[in-house]
Amino acid sequence: MNLSADEAVDVLRAAGEPTRLRILALLALEELSVMELSRILDQSQPRVSRHLKLMSEAGLIERFPDGAWVFYRLPTEGARRKLADAVLDLLGEPGEADRDFQRLQAVRDERETTAAAYFERIAPRWDEIRSLYAPETSVEAAVERAAGPGPFERVVDLGTGSGRMLTLLGRKAKMSIGLDLSQQMLNIARSNVTRAGLEKVELRHGDIFATRLPAQSADLVVVHQVLHYLSDPAAAVAEAARLVAIGGRLLIVDFAPHALEFLRSEHQHRRLGFSDDEMARWLDEAGLKCAEPITLAPDKEGLTVKVWTGQRDRQVRRDAA
Repeated sequence: MNLSADEAVDVLRAAGEPTRLRILALLALEELSVMELSRILDQSQPRVSRHLKLMSEAGLIERFPDGAWVFYRLPTEGARRKLADAVLDLLGEPGEADRDFQRLQAVRDERETTAAAYFERIAPRWDEIRSLYAPETSVEAAVERAAGPGPFERVVDLGTGSGRMLTLLGRKAKMSIGLDLSQQMLNIARSNVTRAGLEKVELRHGDIFATRLPAQSADLVVVHQVLHYLSDPAAAVAEAARLVAIGGRLLIVDFAPHALEFLRSEHQHRRLGFSDDEMARWLDEAGLKCAEPITLAPDKEGLTVKVWTGQRDRQVRRDAA
């Protein structure tokens, strides 16, 4: 949808101030909180908030509350994003000597230190669960097999966690988006994506039940070891399926039904696995054709991992708002 002349003027006015141009350039690199922007710009939070309010009202940036924090980012696409990109192209890429870039890097370094400490605290929990099912190398090989050879226009990883699916599949994609509600896990993902040398990756705070991403905008959507934590996994499958483009695929990686109750009491699992029939029904209701699932049994008694694949048929287009 194109902008009217008045709308274009409003957007340009919202960008037409030095600090706001600096904010635009920073948000083109990654989403940031008010506190982080205030630190990078070396300006007070009330002053930065006023700039952000004007830019948000013009639709030049998006506002995303996350608990007590509020994050800002560029729109994923649309006329306002195109106009923002055009302005940023005129400004050129920030160099390593750029003051804002240096301060952003300091924020990133601090995040990485905090994230590393967090991951060290929770690592025993992850190790305990991982010991219960097939090796990660086997699971990841199955994911790559189910995803296909690519290349992909856009990969979306919902509940991205440490970003492992992005680093696994990102080299086959023109661009990738990872969503997660945990700031700490996103910080881990940012570190891992950077170490993997992936550039066309956006990491965002996002709700798997309401991603706010455009319908049918990704040719590969991944939900890896997320559904068993959710109160309404069927709704999450429906939202993930909404994002799948014509001919695209949704990959769901989770556990088959099991009876390990300690995972519910000690590791916050709400569901103890999912059946093939249940998953096939959810995919069908979401307009996707379910392929034969991949089953990965554990080396010893424990959890069976399943990889379910749903594909949007090329001959059928469903409107998804």
